[in-house]
Amino acid sequence: MPADTEPAIYGAFIAEAAERAVHGERLIPRIAVVIVHDGNGTDDAAAWRRTLERSGACEPVVALVREGGTLEPTALVDIDGLIVAGGLTPAYAVALEPVTGEIRRQVADGLPYLGYSAGAALAADRALIGGWQIGGVPVCPEDASEELDDVTIQQGIGLIDVTVDVHAAQWGTVARAIAATEAGLVEGVLAIDEATALVVGEGPLRVVGPGSVWQISGSENGVRVVTLAEG
Repeated sequence: MPADTEPAIYGAFIAEAAERAVHGERLIPRIAVVIVHDGNGTDDAAAWRRTLERSGACEPVVALVREGGTLEPTALVDIDGLIVAGGLTPAYAVALEPVTGEIRRQVADGLPYLGYSAGAALAADRALIGGWQIGGVPVCPEDASEELDDVTIQQGIGLIDVTVDVHAAQWGTVARAIAATEAGLVEGVLAIDEATALVVGEGPLRVVGPGSVWQISGSENGVRVVTLAEG
């Protein structure tokens, strides 16, 4: 992510977490960062700590989960914000499955949630976790498949009621989102470009960053696509 975009996205998130920290009588917010990895994950953990610490005063608490494993519920105890990072989306779905109810409960209670890549996709009620074909027909580059052949929709965390796709313009997943909507796999998709955030909270949806959010929905005449941008 461009350095000049980080304060607008991560800084705002940290500021929201800091407001919650006050109720826990902490001077700086404790932010849990969940990283699912296929190695030791230490480089990713260090990168996230650097990103957050230069975006605002905070205490990053990194929880590393090996692909195939699950997140310990203790990672969600006594925190002021939660970040679910990026990687193989199906592996993140496995890792978070035992704690999705607790995440929903805490977010409903005001815990700020930031999903990056896989973490954004899984925030949805019906999550698009990967795949590059529908009915054997390619609908996006195979490199965006997340190691799945068929476009796959499954239960997500359930923080928002619309399906999310990620790396939209950069990976060509706008086409997957359109095809999934046209095929009736989902009612619609918000496909988010890289270095761009969709802020969901009180009031209207808000876009932060240089890219677009592609709002895809079904219509009587096929599929309707509208782009949302910052400002």
